[in-house]
Amino acid sequence: MAQYELLLPKMGESVAEATIIKWNKQLGDMIQLDDTVLEIATDKVDSEVPSPVAGKLVKQLFAIDDVVQVGEVIAIIETESSVESPVIVGDSAQLVADSVQLVVDSSQVPGTDLLTNQVDEIPDFKSSDRFYSPLVKSIATQENISLDELDQIKGTGSEGRVTKDDLLNYIQSKNGGQPEKVATVVMETPLPKEEPSRPTPNTEQRTTSVSGGDEIIEMDRMRKLIADHMVMSKHTSPHVTSFVEADVTNLVKWRDKVKASFEKRENEKITFTPIFIEAVSKAIKDFPMINITVNGTQIIKKKDINIGMAAALPSGNLIVPVIKNADQLNLVGLTKAVNDLASRSRISKLKPDETQNGTFTLTNVGSFGNVMGTPIINQPQVAILAVGAIKKKPAVLETEFGDVIAIRHMMFLSLSYDHRVVDGALGGSFVRRVADYLEEWDLNREL
Repeated sequence: MAQYELLLPKMGESVAEATIIKWNKQLGDMIQLDDTVLEIATDKVDSEVPSPVAGKLVKQLFAIDDVVQVGEVIAIIETESSVESPVIVGDSAQLVADSVQLVVDSSQVPGTDLLTNQVDEIPDFKSSDRFYSPLVKSIATQENISLDELDQIKGTGSEGRVTKDDLLNYIQSKNGGQPEKVATVVMETPLPKEEPSRPTPNTEQRTTSVSGGDEIIEMDRMRKLIADHMVMSKHTSPHVTSFVEADVTNLVKWRDKVKASFEKRENEKITFTPIFIEAVSKAIKDFPMINITVNGTQIIKKKDINIGMAAALPSGNLIVPVIKNADQLNLVGLTKAVNDLASRSRISKLKPDETQNGTFTLTNVGSFGNVMGTPIINQPQVAILAVGAIKKKPAVLETEFGDVIAIRHMMFLSLSYDHRVVDGALGGSFVRRVADYLEEWDLNREL
């Protein structure tokens, strides 16, 4: 008999930890190769951890709701044959430092003086004895909350941890406001006697009947994260929304003309979403100051154009997978990427890294029959575009023979942006440029 150490796998460059939400295998259970041992969750995505070996689960090193670092041993599996546990490669810089010491004069590196000031602004969370979640760290960094301040905040979470609400209430109080008080309602009517609890999947919502009519529904984990993220965004950014109406008749006619042949050739359906993403990518190149984030008083201009596309899940929750370097993909590549991410979103098969590092977000409110919307910015981005439903409407056309009224395919575009760093001129010009790219669509374009 040999014992295999099951490690929390790497889930992307920007994901360092995950929360255990369910153990699919219990102590003593037999495990086949690739069986799901447990389910984990990052800030946005739930994932399964399969077993690379067959054997028996003999030890669980963490409980449900524990936060685990990537590379930590999470379980012990007893196997029939000798199987070596994988070796986790540590930080490459540390490995180099252990073998050879390199002395570099930083004054000889161009731009070092500019980097030093920025690094000094970021708190060194590793020097604290307390645990802080990635979202708490992000809010603290954006709001210039020092580590000393953070350590003084009284936490209401498990084992005294500082939650998002704790930090937001502290910021509100610091800025002269008073944290909201939650009223507690005491019900004198006793509830019916509950039956013994049974294990249920973590994704199910618990409901409690009140007087046989109203129900109290407990938010699931993802809805809580979305709620916190939306409140934080409205607290962080002063939102402004600009609207443009676009005539997309040529675009609609072109898609109707090519969609059958495209599906036959590529085995993919072409929707309007990749077309919108292409137009957004072009407009970002024209107005790069939309593709930024804010760190205190610093504006960070992003080199990559990573477009997030909001996707509704069967549960009613929302997730935003990201198309990396969208400006470098042609329309066929964008179509394949959109279809792949959308289909895997619906079956909860996204990788954690596929929802990270977005620089701009697109949401299609038209898919619900809405003509326009005022979306909330997906922090730490500074803008989000909502595209409405395409409707046939009478419109005035200017021709060489005079003005005429014709039936045209029209749609609204609405851009919400962070007025701290994006003024009306920039926001309005950007959304107008997106509309221009859609209106000027070439009816004879080849795919």
